[in-house]
Amino acid sequence: MNSIRSIKSHIDYRPALAEINSLIDSAPGSENAERLEVISILVADYEDKHEPIGPPDPIDFLEFVMESRGLNRKDMEPYIGSRSRVAEIMNRKRILSLDMIRRLCSGLDLPSDVLIRPYQIETKSSGPKLSSTKIPARV
Repeated sequence: MNSIRSIKSHIDYRPALAEINSLIDSAPGSENAERLEVISILVADYEDKHEPIGPPDPIDFLEFVMESRGLNRKDMEPYIGSRSRVAEIMNRKRILSLDMIRRLCSGLDLPSDVLIRPYQIETKSSGPKLSSTKIPARV
């Protein structure tokens, strides 16, 4: 069996992925399962350093949550508002308000740090525009 080496470049990364694929069905506790675990840790470390995955877009995240939980837009009304308001949010015509984010987080157990991130909304005149959640100033 080949020795395990660190992953320093894409040249090392590709064969490591291929080896993970070949070992994926190894019996638990076997030598191959141990090898799979070590190589997986090395690959994860390389990916974290060289190919980090950023946080998701809030609307894409909501679409994923809806799809994975079998929810439709009507199911979002208690958290976002009327049918037309849900459509505006999901079609990127309006940003999520702080109250909507609070209701989504508490009602669907969603992480607030994803929902408060700025995201693209469509504007009538200038096309896509980066917008962020408006938080009212304290008086």
